[in-house]
Amino acid sequence: MKIGFNEGTNRFCKDHSVMKDLELCQKYGFDYIDIQSGCLDRDLEAGKYTIEEMGEWFKNNELKMLSYNALEYFNMKETEEEKQEVMDKLDEIIRRCNILGCKMIVVVPSKNITRHATVKEIREDAVTVLKKMLEKTKPHGIKLSLEFCGEPGMTINRFEYAYAIVEEVNDPDLGITLDQYHFHAMASCWDFLEKADASRIFIWHLNGSEDMPCGAAYNTDEKRLWPDAEGDILDHKRYADTLKKIGFSGGVCTLEVFRPEYYELSQEENVKKAAEVTRNHVEKYWL
Repeated sequence: MKIGFNEGTNRFCKDHSVMKDLELCQKYGFDYIDIQSGCLDRDLEAGKYTIEEMGEWFKNNELKMLSYNALEYFNMKETEEEKQEVMDKLDEIIRRCNILGCKMIVVVPSKNITRHATVKEIREDAVTVLKKMLEKTKPHGIKLSLEFCGEPGMTINRFEYAYAIVEEVNDPDLGITLDQYHFHAMASCWDFLEKADASRIFIWHLNGSEDMPCGAAYNTDEKRLWPDAEGDILDHKRYADTLKKIGFSGGVCTLEVFRPEYYELSQEENVKKAAEVTRNHVEKYWL
């Protein structure tokens, strides 16, 4: 099992830089990195480096980019202008991925929509949009990974909703990002995961969580913890055993937490700690 780092884990550390993350992730033994779109946009706008310079870094180093994380809020758009904006954003991400050697784009559903859409309506809309997106990504050999998000206001907030969408699209280039915290936060059904086709799970995000009520408005990303930290209540053994049982072949365990107190660490302290807890998790539950 390879290990990966998601920049959500340290995106607000003082003087954060994506290029510095690349160096640190390589230094502390990560195999992959999920680059956060917000971090990359911030650095490019500040003129810290160019996307071409980052592409050259990847060509000359061992660390690889697992995913571009993410194209946010892709579905349930009301106007043609809004729909076109999503596709224009996708075009730019594809351009960047081609430079960075990245073959996976995470897509995140919209939230807090005003329309009282049913699960069926949301599924039908997502299927239509994702098919159009795949028409753009396929010629570049880039896959899409749908990330359900365990928040009450998210349009796709449970594993079974995301899985139904991926099944209906039925394309090998579309899969699911399975985040342990998101799975727990809206009480996704273990029965669905235990019967899932593992080939449809592209990315696995590792994290822990405080003991918060599922679906509570205050149960946010900020309640995440290092896996197996004091107060963590997620059943890591069950996640690992289930993924092994269904034949998960993604081969990467990617740490993603969004805890404010972890942002108080230096960028290097954060990456070093993340590598330690991710490696410990793999050794404990996968070896």
